[in-house]
Amino acid sequence: MSAPYFVEILARNGEVLHRHRLTQLPISLGRGYDNDVILDDAHSAAHHASISRDEHGQLVLRDLGSINGSHFAGQRCEAIALDGHRVIRLGHTRLRVRSADFGVAPEQADTTMHGWEGAAPAMIGLALTAAFALVETWFNDIENFALIRYVLALASCLGAGLLWSGAWALANRLFGSHARLGRHLFIMGSGICAMGLWRLASATMAYAWDAPVLTRYANLPILAIVCAMLYFHLCTIKPHNPRRYAIGSGITFATSATLLLMLNLQSTGRTSDELYMSALLPPQWQLSAERSSDQFMANAAALRSAADAARSRGSAADDTDEDDE
Repeated sequence: MSAPYFVEILARNGEVLHRHRLTQLPISLGRGYDNDVILDDAHSAAHHASISRDEHGQLVLRDLGSINGSHFAGQRCEAIALDGHRVIRLGHTRLRVRSADFGVAPEQADTTMHGWEGAAPAMIGLALTAAFALVETWFNDIENFALIRYVLALASCLGAGLLWSGAWALANRLFGSHARLGRHLFIMGSGICAMGLWRLASATMAYAWDAPVLTRYANLPILAIVCAMLYFHLCTIKPHNPRRYAIGSGITFATSATLLLMLNLQSTGRTSDELYMSALLPPQWQLSAERSSDQFMANAAALRSAADAARSRGSAADDTDEDDE
C-alpha cells in the first residue's frame, strides 16, 4: 500500500460516510482536534489509535491504550494489519484504510429504472390499494349501504400498506443507497390488487362453471403472489442478485404451501381450504349445465346411503367396545 492513504468512515451497511485523504505516515486517529482523523464518537479516546508501517513494511493500526479498544472481527486487538478490506471498530466508529493503488471492482451495469421513482409509483400504489379495499368491501357487503364501513376498510388497508412499504423502505435505506418508498408502495399495491382480482375471479369462475377446486385451493395462488412481492421488494433493495432471490422465493412458497396443506389436513381432514364452495352469486352468473331434479334426488339418495352406512359402522364399533368391557 502506497501513499496517498484514504481513511474511510463507514455506516453499518458498509456505505462510506466520510473519506479522509492523507499523504504521510503515521496517521493519528481520535477525538482530539490534534489528530489527522478526528472521530466524532464519545466512545473513542482523545488519541485512540495510529496507523504506521511495521518492520516488514506492512501497514498496521495500533491501539494507543484506549479504554474501549480497537476491534477486528469481534476481537479486541492491540495491532491490526490493514489490507484495504478489513473493517476496524474504534469505539462505535467503523472504518477501513485503503491506498491509492487499491483495485476497485468492475463497473456494474445500471439496472435501476431511474424514471420510475418518487411520487408517480407511490400514488399508483396507493390508488391500487384504495381500489382493492373499496371493491373487496363492496363484493362482501351483504347489508344496507353504510359509508363508515367503506371508510374504515379504506383507512385500515392504506395504513397496513404504508407500514408494509415503510418497513421495506427502511430496509432499502439500510442495505441499499436510497429508501425508494414509492417503488415499494407500487409493489405492495400491485400485489394486493392481484390477490383481490384472483379472489374475485376464482369465486366467480368456481360458481359459474361449478369448479369448487378454484375456491378450495384459492390460498395457494395467494401465497405465490406474496412470494412474488417478496422477490420484487428484494430486487429493489439489491438488484444484482435476482437468481438468488428467485430461488429463495420459490423455497418460501413451497414451504408455506406445504405447511398450509398440512394444517388444513390436521384441522378438517382435507387439504382444501374449505369443505364446500362458499361463493354464492346471482343465478344468472351460472354457466355450467343445469342438472335435473332426478339427478339431484339420485345424488341425495346416494349421499343418504353413504351416511347410513357410516352410521351403521359407527354403531357396530360402539357395540363391540361395550362387549369388550
